[in-house]
Order: sequence, then structure tokens, then C-alpha cells
Amino acid sequence: MQSNHFLYRLFYLLLGTFLIGRVIFMLYNIAFCDYTFWQVVQCCWYGFWQDIVVTSLSLAIPGLLALLGVRRLRRWLTPYYFLMSFVLVVLITADTVMYEYWHFNLNAVILSYAAYPEGATSSVPLYYLVSRIGCGILGSIALALLCIRLTPKTSQQPRRSLRQPGSLPFCVFFCFCLIASQVEVGTAYWSPRLFLNHSAVNPVYGFFSSFHTRPYHERYVSMDDAACAARFRGLYDVGGETIDSLLRTRRPDILIVLMESFGSPFVESLGGAPVDANLERLIPEGVYWEQYYSNSFRTDRAIVSTFSGWISYPDVGLMTHPEVHDSLPSLARTLAAAGYSTEYLYHGPMTNMGFGAFLSDIGFQHLYDHTAFPDVPFDSPWGVHDREAAEEVATLLAKPAPHPRFMVWQTISSHEPWEVPWQQFDDPVENAFSYTDAALGDLVDSLKQTPVWDNLLLIVIPDHGHHHHQSYEDEAYFHAPMLWIGGAVRQPRRIPVLMNQSDLAATLLGQLGIAHADFPWSRNVLASGYRYPFVYCAFPSGFLFRDATGSTIYDTSADRLIFQQDARSSAHYGPDAPSSILGRLRLEHGKTILQTSYDRLWTNMHR
Repeated sequence: MQSNHFLYRLFYLLLGTFLIGRVIFMLYNIAFCDYTFWQVVQCCWYGFWQDIVVTSLSLAIPGLLALLGVRRLRRWLTPYYFLMSFVLVVLITADTVMYEYWHFNLNAVILSYAAYPEGATSSVPLYYLVSRIGCGILGSIALALLCIRLTPKTSQQPRRSLRQPGSLPFCVFFCFCLIASQVEVGTAYWSPRLFLNHSAVNPVYGFFSSFHTRPYHERYVSMDDAACAARFRGLYDVGGETIDSLLRTRRPDILIVLMESFGSPFVESLGGAPVDANLERLIPEGVYWEQYYSNSFRTDRAIVSTFSGWISYPDVGLMTHPEVHDSLPSLARTLAAAGYSTEYLYHGPMTNMGFGAFLSDIGFQHLYDHTAFPDVPFDSPWGVHDREAAEEVATLLAKPAPHPRFMVWQTISSHEPWEVPWQQFDDPVENAFSYTDAALGDLVDSLKQTPVWDNLLLIVIPDHGHHHHQSYEDEAYFHAPMLWIGGAVRQPRRIPVLMNQSDLAATLLGQLGIAHADFPWSRNVLASGYRYPFVYCAFPSGFLFRDATGSTIYDTSADRLIFQQDARSSAHYGPDAPSSILGRLRLEHGKTILQTSYDRLWTNMHR
């Protein structure tokens, strides 16, 4: 058994690596959550089982070679140690660094964004990428060298039966390999606070567990098909005529301003920081939707929800799946059939996440990126700054057109790395959002001086929220402003009805008197058939369901309830939070929508 002592030392080394990695994770992201030393200990304790499983799996090959008595053991294992160390340390490092931006553990979802590295390089400075990547590489080399140092050059294990005492380590490792599949990510969840649960999860185990996926129609199945269909009935099949007309005309020019990340933390009227002075002064002039919720957490998902009226998914982004684009409904395509010209303006490259290809596939006739405006300086990591872009938008919209126009302008400045030519707030994040708000004010003020304003419907909406003092366990992350303004608006008012981003398509078309039956996930919230207002929002490992009875947030990766609050009652957090009758009903509705959404995605992909 002497030759196998190195396996124990390696075992302790890897366990120590995960322990150190967990502490570094919590220290690196300390700005997002306050915690005590005892809570750090609890995170380590609850994640210990996953650490043991990953450690055992990592040492299965060294254990096998030692059991077989392979000579020149160190030489055989050196390449494996470098590969193993690289995978372990890079995943630990990536999980630590990316949490700052994503607020969820590293999983397979990240790969769809890794295929488009320009998104990462535009979001952070070069020194940031180099320093983090360098730390990961140096850490993996150090771990590999330690593993090599702890491994004997030769093995003295005789090639005999498994009854030899030296076989015990390998048998133990093998048993851990067998039980690994029975350990769920959610076993590490212990706290009412999502950050502490994420800290407890072993990043390597969480990442590879996320690849254990099934075909879309077999994911997140919580009930049989008949029961799911019965429970789904009545949730989205909204009928009836529009009973509340907001517009003076049925064919206004339409401009949608899709504001980057402009969720409730930056809207004073929704309880956020007072950085939206222009939006606040415009709210009394238009139709303000007080209970509007974004569908998802990233721009690529938001664009699909906004312009195809489609639901969002925890782990699938439809923009990068061109095989389904033709089967998606499209606001641009529907308006073009009604006589509109359709245009999309984004003052940066349209290559990230297949952005430009998706817009073309869903029927936008004219796409304008930074190359369409050569006289405007490309002076930010993402493209042209918003205030300069606003001038171009106003100029383009003011040009005479033979047809009514449907135009979208997507802003870019309120995005990492928060570099804007503006200094109004000390906080760089709030300062960037204040700059985008100023661009909105510039645009509206310019358009009001032109005849275009008289027949214009300008819709201001965000693409998604932002983690400014928020996380996914806070329903306010999805709460956002939506404002309809312009000469085409009949009169200012506030509308308190619950609605999703995906409901914009059917609601807008209903106001225009255009059929929208081909938008199955979009509801006309001003129709007589909208009798059950609710919102459903997805994030990488769960969903929010909210209706008049309260809110429920569910973590799909852990199969745990993480937030519940009934109307006019206190909020409950954590995997052990008590669930009320109303809470269980909301959870059932959310699971029904989740299961049905994947069934329909499977159907769309196999038409």
C-alpha cells in the first residue's frame, strides 16, 4: 500500500485547492453580499461533498495506474496532471470572475457566449482579460507541478488481485465515481441568500453537471403531457377585442428605443437611483406601464422576446439557433405586411451572437450599423456613444418616407466598461446610465421640433435589468420602465397591468388593429380576454412567476424554491422557505410554462 500513499496526498491537495478557490470566490465578489466568517465555514461544509466527488473523479486515472502497478508512474501521469490542473483551475477562475457579471455559477450557457468573444473584449479592458487569464494559467501550472512532485517516479504495486491492500484507494475512488451521478447541484444549497448557495457549489461539478441535458422536449418535465396541457390552458390564449385605445391613429410611425440594461435600479419612479431625469420628465407626457417586466437577463434573449413576442429560456438563446428563425413570429414581418418599412439601428458591429443575421431572418428590411454612419466617430468599446447616435437617429427619422416607418434604435453606452464622455455621478455605472438617459432626452427634444412628432409613437423599453445591488432572487431585477410617448398617443396615463416584454408585440398590434394570432407567447394585455395578468421571467438557472397573489422564484438547477412572497405578507428566502397554498399554485404555473416552452421549442426545431 506504500506506493498508493501519494493518492491520499493528492486527494488532500485537490480538496485544499477547492477550499482556497471557494474562499477566493467569496472574497472576490464580496461587494455583492455581506457575510460572516461562520457563513464562509458553512459554505465550505455544504460544498464539501461535491468537492470530494470532483476530487475522486479527478484521481481515478492516477488510482487506476497505481493499482495496475505501472512503472514510470510520474512520466505517465505528467501530461494528465497538466490537463487536469488546467481544467480545474480555469473553471474555478472563470466561475469567480464571471460571477461579477452574470450572478450565477459557471455552466453550459456560457459556451453560447464564448463562441462570440467580441462581447467579452468589448465589455472589459484588455488588462482585465490578460490579468485574469494569466492568473488561471499560472495557478494551473502551479497545481500541476505540485501533483507531479507528490507522485513517485515508479510504482511498486504488484500486479495482483483487487484483494491487495494497495487496491483500497482505487476502490474508494471508483465508488465515488459511481455515486457522483447521484449528487445534485442543489445539495450545496443551504442559505436563504443565493450568493451563499452559489459560493457553496463546486464550480467544476456545477459546470459539468449542466451538460447532462436531454432533448428539449424532455427537459424540466414535472408532470405528464395531459396534465401540463390542461394546466397551461388559459394562461396565454388571450382573446377578445382591444378594449382600451391608446392611440389617435391606426398607422403611426413607430420608433422603439431599446435601452441597454435600463431596469428599475436606475429609474427613480420605480425606487431606483435618480439618474433618469429625462425619463422622469417624459413620464407625465405619455402612457407609462408601471408593472412591465423584462423576460430575461441578456440582450440576445431580450431581442427575441421583444420583436418575436417569444418566451425566454433558462439555458437556450434562440438568436444563435438560425434553424428556428423562420418559424418565429416577427413584429417586423407583420408590420411590413401591413405597409410599414422596417429599420433597425445599432451603432456598433452586428456580428456578436449572430445579431445581424437574426434581424434579417425575422424581416427587418434595413439594418444600420456603425458602417452606415462614417462621419460619426466610433469612440466607445461597443460603437458610437448614445448622444452622438441620437442625433443620427433623429436625422434619419426626419427624412420623408412614402410608407409608415417601424424603426428600432438600440442604445449601447449603459454597458460595461461604463466609459462615457460624461461626468455627472461618482459611481461609473450610474454615470453611464445617466448618459444614456440624456441621449433619450436629446432624441425626444429633437423630434418634437419636427413634423414627424405629430404622428409618432415612441416606445421606450429596456432590454433587461442590471445587477446594480440586485440578484436574481430579487424580483425587482426584472421590473423595468416602459413608456409610450409622442403625438400619436391619445392622452397621458399610467397603466398598472402586469405584463411581460414578450407581450409588447400583441399589445402594439392590437392597438394598430392588426391580427396577432401567430404570436402564441404574446398577449394583448388591453384585450377583453386578458383576465389573468401574470409575468414569467427566466434566468440561467430558474424563473420568476408573479401574479396578483404574490411572487415565486424557483431555481431549476437546484430544484429548489429560493424566494416566495404572498401579497401583503413578508418575503421568505431560501431552499427551506415555507410555501403557502398560493405559492404552490404559482410554482405549478411556472413549471407548466417552463415545460410547455421546451415542448414547443422542440416542435419548432423539428418542423
